[in-house]
Amino acid sequence: MANVVLKSEEELQLMREAGRLLASVFSYLDTLIVPGISTMQINDWAERYIVDELKARPASKGQYDYQYVLNASVNHVVCHGIPSETQALKLGDIVNVDITLEKNGFIADSSKMYLVGDVKPIAKRLVDKTYEAMWKGIRAVKPGATLGDVGHAVQRHAEQNGYSVVREYCGHGIGREMHEEPEVLHYGKPGKGLVLKEGMVFTIEPMVNQGKAKIKTKKDGWTVVTSDKTLSAQWEHTVAVTANGVEVLTLRDEERIQSEANQ
Repeated sequence: MANVVLKSEEELQLMREAGRLLASVFSYLDTLIVPGISTMQINDWAERYIVDELKARPASKGQYDYQYVLNASVNHVVCHGIPSETQALKLGDIVNVDITLEKNGFIADSSKMYLVGDVKPIAKRLVDKTYEAMWKGIRAVKPGATLGDVGHAVQRHAEQNGYSVVREYCGHGIGREMHEEPEVLHYGKPGKGLVLKEGMVFTIEPMVNQGKAKIKTKKDGWTVVTSDKTLSAQWEHTVAVTANGVEVLTLRDEERIQSEANQ
C-alpha cells in the first residue's frame, strides 16, 4: 500500500473545508426531498447550490463519463442510481443521495438516507441499523488499528441485526482524486489488513441489504440493485485518521450533537 497518500495539516484544512461545504448541501436538500419530486430535481438543486452558492465543483460530474452531480438510489437500488425526470419519489420510499464536492483541489464524498414521508418500520430499521454500522466502523479508526478492524465492526453490527453487507463495493482513499488508495472493505477480520496511520483520509460507506448480499447491475451499466428485490441502505462519510483517533470531515449539523453525546 505504498500508494496511500498521507495528508499534511495544510491539506487536511482544505479537506475540512470541502467536507463542511458538502455537509451544507445535505442541509439544503433536507427540506426539499418530499413525495412527488423527481430524482432529477434533487440532482439539479444540488448542482445549482454547489456551483452558485458554494462556488465549488460537483466532482462526480464528468468522472468516468458520468453526466450527473449525484446518485439517487431508491428502495432496492444499492448504489449508482441515475437521476431521472420520470422517477418521482413516493410516500414510503427510502432514497440514498450520494454527492461529491471539490473545493480548492480537494474532494469530499458523503451520502445520506432520506425517508420520504412515513415509511414502514421494517424500512426505517434497515436505515437506522446501517447508519449505526457506519458509525461502528468510524469509531474503529485510530492510528495502529487496521482496515480489518473497521470492516469487522461494520459487518458484525449489520449481521447481528439480520442484514447482509454488499461486498462488491467499498470505501476508498480520497484527496486530490476521488478514488485513491486504500480500498476500505466493509467486512473483514480484526487485526488484518493495512495498519492505519495519522494523515490517512478515506471513506466509510457500507451498503447493507435487507435480504441476501447478492447484487446485479442493470443494463444501463450504472444502476446496482439487490438480486432479490429487497431494500438496501447506505450511509457514507469521509474520515481522517488523527493522532489519537478519527475526525469526520463531512459531519452534518444534526450529527454534531449526537457525535458529541456518543464520545
